[in-house]
Amino acid sequence: MSTILVIAEEKNHQIRNATLEVVTAAAGLAASHGGRVAVLLLSSAAVDGASLAACGADRLLAAVDPRLAVYHPDLFKQIVLKAVAMTGADALFFSATSMGRDLAPRVAAALSAPCLADCTEVTMQDGTLTATKPLFAGKVLGRFILNGDKKVVSLRAGVFSIMERRPSAEVAFEPLPVPDSAFPLQATPTPASDVGRVDVGDADVVVTGGRGLRSAENFALVEELADALGGAVGATRAVVDSGWRPHREQVGQTGKVVSPDLYFMIGASGSIQHWAGMSGSRCIVAINKDSNAPIFQRADYGLIGDLFEIVPALTAELKKRSA
Repeated sequence: MSTILVIAEEKNHQIRNATLEVVTAAAGLAASHGGRVAVLLLSSAAVDGASLAACGADRLLAAVDPRLAVYHPDLFKQIVLKAVAMTGADALFFSATSMGRDLAPRVAAALSAPCLADCTEVTMQDGTLTATKPLFAGKVLGRFILNGDKKVVSLRAGVFSIMERRPSAEVAFEPLPVPDSAFPLQATPTPASDVGRVDVGDADVVVTGGRGLRSAENFALVEELADALGGAVGATRAVVDSGWRPHREQVGQTGKVVSPDLYFMIGASGSIQHWAGMSGSRCIVAINKDSNAPIFQRADYGLIGDLFEIVPALTAELKKRSA
């Protein structure tokens, strides 16, 4: 493997942790096989690339244009294909975010390359790239060999550690021209309510609420606890389907896959579909009045009782201790 191309993502002009995890994983693989790591950033404004270089990137490419604030599949695919041609990359690594899951197969199809999504391990043996991913809602792990001149994978966020391999490395961004073709979408400002809140896919702490909260208004309890912990708000599919919370907060098989240090599950039973999206959490705390809820079989800590009493008391204690 000569060059691994990592497709980077940023939020609020900061490189996302999920991207730094992918760069670290790619750098480790490249170092053990004499390869190099190139990183492509698509952004609406200039971003500091020091963290990318520190994690092992040898080359940085940047496509910067205000109109790139909105993800458009065809345009982003064109830019990635230009980067592949510039770098001669034979492997492309994405993060398994909502954008990565959509863009990776599009690029793979254009390259006639195999594509494997949501991988939890990537190895190289005798020049062959092998990747592992969970199957059947996380019940089993499948190991796949990717053949061909080009390979495309996306890596599950929160599984790979971030490591600064070269803390003092300095690598400047090379500009990558954005195609002059018309942009079919226009950027719209992020709603004010979303500004400053941690994305559920990047958070070290996630507080998820279920139907046990009874209404959208009662999610204020979840938000207050998440803010006290410096975390993100998550939601079950039932909550999102009810219109209580936006889909971007959904955790589970049909939502986002998260692996935070601390995961609170409040008023939710813990279905296998939800478990598939948060089973990588390092510590799980469940709060539910039903002692037979499935989540208690998997949680590290369980509180059986009325969430409307437990959550406010817990939040108040956290605020008191941090004051």
